[in-house]
Amino acid sequence: MKQIIHKHPLAIRWFHWLNVPILFAMIWSGLLIYWAWDPYKIQIGDTVLVQFFPDSFYQALKLRRRLAEGMSWHFVFMWLFAINGILYVLYTLISGEWRLLVPNRQSLREAGQVLLHDLGIRKTAPPQVKYNGAQRIVYTLIILMGLGSLLTGLAIYKPTQFAWLTSLFGGYETARMWHFVLTVGYVLFFVIHVAQVIRAGWNNFQSMITGFEVKNRLPEKTPSRSAD
Repeated sequence: MKQIIHKHPLAIRWFHWLNVPILFAMIWSGLLIYWAWDPYKIQIGDTVLVQFFPDSFYQALKLRRRLAEGMSWHFVFMWLFAINGILYVLYTLISGEWRLLVPNRQSLREAGQVLLHDLGIRKTAPPQVKYNGAQRIVYTLIILMGLGSLLTGLAIYKPTQFAWLTSLFGGYETARMWHFVLTVGYVLFFVIHVAQVIRAGWNNFQSMITGFEVKNRLPEKTPSRSAD
């Protein structure tokens, strides 16, 4: 027997899916901007171990000499990113959804259990709830990262008008570095998130589209009657 379990409200689904193309456009246009000055690399002395984006990367994706285009798109989608994020936070506060998303006292312990289970070290799965401890921590961290991206973006976009903000982040170069690090964080989150969704299966994915899951309900046991 099938059982319908309501999981995600319409507003949450809208905010989630709108953020996908917005964030993609932000990262893409950010690469067009980053091409003009890409100093970040991992090196020991004069030996470069990791060059994040070699020139062949820019050539393959046709990112070179598109700085003005990148800046135009980036600043347009910046407003959409900010508005979508603000509305999402307001909705969770007003609706009370924040109680399901913000980490609680058990979240750190539950996150450890989830990690051990995903690595195959722990055999029993953690309790199945709407958002486990790991999800609470990560989803809250993503909101804070979004705020960080917005603030560091303003700090490097208008370093004169927002001089106090730029100084707060340690200057223009440091603010730009943090902006870059946060972007790398989004990419890592996206990869892990997609992998977790694939592992959870279609039922979990479609719930973010339809708002509900369909599960098989275990048949109720009929109480046995003793013989007269």
